[in-house]
This record gives sequence, structure tokens and C-alpha cells, in this order.
Amino acid sequence: MPLRIVFMGTPDFSVPTLRALAGAGHEIAAVYTQPPRAAGRRGLELTPSPVQREAERLGVEVRTPVSLKGEAEQQAFAALNADVAVVVAYGLLLPKPVLDAPRLGCLNGHASLLPRWRGAAPIQRAIMAGDVETGMMVMKMEEGLDTGPVGLVEKVVIRADMTAGDLHDRLMDAGAALMVEALRRLETGALSFTEQSKEGVTYAKKIDKGETRIDWTRPSTGVHNAIRGLSPFPGAWCEALVGGKPERLKLLRSTLADGMQAGEPGEILDGQLTVACGNGAVRLTEVQRAGGKPAAADDFLRGTRLEKGTRLS
Repeated sequence: MPLRIVFMGTPDFSVPTLRALAGAGHEIAAVYTQPPRAAGRRGLELTPSPVQREAERLGVEVRTPVSLKGEAEQQAFAALNADVAVVVAYGLLLPKPVLDAPRLGCLNGHASLLPRWRGAAPIQRAIMAGDVETGMMVMKMEEGLDTGPVGLVEKVVIRADMTAGDLHDRLMDAGAALMVEALRRLETGALSFTEQSKEGVTYAKKIDKGETRIDWTRPSTGVHNAIRGLSPFPGAWCEALVGGKPERLKLLRSTLADGMQAGEPGEILDGQLTVACGNGAVRLTEVQRAGGKPAAADDFLRGTRLEKGTRLS
């Protein structure tokens, strides 16, 4: 028997799950998402979230409260008489009255192998730390931050040159299929939960702007993991002298350059954008000039002279 669901999510990452649940025949009673945000060059246009746009396409009621702490909002949520709430990257904490309102509780689709990387930026943090594996988990929510028991897991390999954007897309599709399976089992009482381990807990704090500037004195593995873990957003960066003027370069993709000769950290070692690090070197394979479009290294070098021996700050 299909379930009556309240869906709660905001970014692109959440959309495949909403679409998959609707496609599986469940009744979406309402969708909760973050309010429209200012966008555009002057920040004057209010842009609805990707989840709001998908919900409107599906003809589902959309609610955009700025908080769920008030009694009126909590009563409005409870009045939906949902069997279950499904939460995927919503962006608001759910107070206990909201967690307790659905008959079967609240399920969260989380992009890590809990208890590793609880919190806001699990995809970026996994890559930046050099993890070789992550995954999607469906867990039952409780008041703690990503502390609830886990119902289903799908592991995903993090390839050597995979960016956060690549992993984001892989996990959002895996998460949609996993949540459909979780609700299929929930319908029949066959979804069981296992408490998270108390060992190996780490927290994926939000990315700070101060972390995005590349420190070339770090080992090449750390530089490579920072570049790919911050790509495409917010983007790792450095400065280079282009035409005698300092210019900011966004670094989107790289690979480890084994066997390159040593150089001073930040020094370009050849005509392929291989850059020396504190130990080893990385080869930049996709970059973006300020105000420009992402470009493969070969295309970038055709229009921008960065010769061997140039130092990136």
C-alpha cells in the first residue's frame, strides 16, 4: 500500500529522490523546502529551490517556512497526517514535535558512511580527506546531528581523480533508488535499523572560504584532494601573473604527476601545467580564469601564457 509522505529537501541533490518517490506511486502530501533566495547579477530576483520547482511540476503543495520551531508550524506539519517524512538535504533542523509527528517517523538520506562525516559537507570532506569509499545511508532521524540508527546502505567507490561534483551526481542517483527501496520495506514492516557505532565519529563541517586557497607547500596528495574535493563549488584557487598582472585561477580538476622533478612549491614544471608541491607535483587538467568558462589545460594554455618556471602563489 503506498505511503503518505512529507518530503523535505532543497538542492539539486534532493530532486531525484522526490521524483523517484512520486514515480513509485507514493502520495506526496506536501513538500517542504527552503524559501526562494535572491539571485541574479544584482540579487534582486527571488529564485525557488530546485526541489520547489520539481514539486510544482508534480503539482504538489509547497511549504517554505523559515523555521519549524513555532507551534503553528508544528501543528500545520502534524495536520498532514503523514505516514513518514523523507528528508534529503533540507537545511533546517527538525524539532522533536516534527520528528514525532509522522506515524512511522522521519527518514533521512545522508551522503556518507555514518558515523563518519556527520553534518553539512560529507561529500567534500570525504574527498578532501582522501577517503577511497563513501556511500548513501537511509537512517531514522532523532534529535542528534545524524546520530540515528541506519536502515539501508549503498557503498560507492571514490576514484582517484573523482571530484565532489562527480561524486555528488553518483550519490544522488544512488540515494533516490535506496530511499525507494527503504519505503518499499517500510510499507511491509521489513525495514530494520542498526545503531551507529560509537567509534569512528567525524564531523563534516561547512566549507570555509579560508580553506579554498591552495597551499602549494602541502604534499601533492593533499593539494590534489583539495582541488577535487572543492570542485566545482566553491572551487579551489590560486593566483598567477598573467600579462604581468595577478589573476585568480579556479582549479577544477587535477591528477597526481608521479616521477616529476622537484621544484619550488607552486612552480610550473613543464608546458602541461604540472605544478610542484611541498612533496611531489600535480598536473592541473581543468582550470577557469576569473569571469571565464572552465577549460581543459590544453585549451587554457592556448590563450594564456604560463611558462615553465612561473610561480603560482
